Amino acid sequence: MKFSMDKNLTFDQAVEIMFEKLGDYKIMALASSVNDYVMVRNVSCLFYDRKIWFKTDKNFRKTQQLYENPQVALCWSGVQVEGIAANKGLVVDEPDRRFEKLYEKYLWGSYNKYSHEDTEIIIEITPKFVEVWDTCEDNYAYQIFIDFDKQSVEVKQYDKK
Repeated sequence: MKFSMDKNLTFDQAVEIMFEKLGDYKIMALASSVNDYVMVRNVSCLFYDRKIWFKTDKNFRKTQQLYENPQVALCWSGVQVEGIAANKGLVVDEPDRRFEKLYEKYLWGSYNKYSHEDTEIIIEITPKFVEVWDTCEDNYAYQIFIDFDKQSVEVKQYDKK
């Protein structure tokens, strides 16, 4: 869906644009913080059910931070997501193994190396606020601000004709 500055966006259209830009998977920068100590690192993400998913070892520093403060931010290219992280348990214990199947399909290298570990957990990120930078069909820059709690969207043109 290519956006035109002459059109208004609904919340659902804005969310569609966000997930179209992200595709099926991306390597995203994940920022987390505990007691004003901020960390950022790359994580291999999948996107489905209007959420962001990644796996990690339950013993890693980042995981310990997520337990203490589930508020996170993720970024890839022009998409910046603020959200809440939740531990969904071990990858191998997921009832339908959906995450594992998608991870194997899209992120084979990482899947092959790490998915069989008995300490690998699935983290679900529920988006709360998203900022998308892009250009419209007329090639003008704009920002889309998506508020998931209010189910609202605001579009701001960055440059002028």
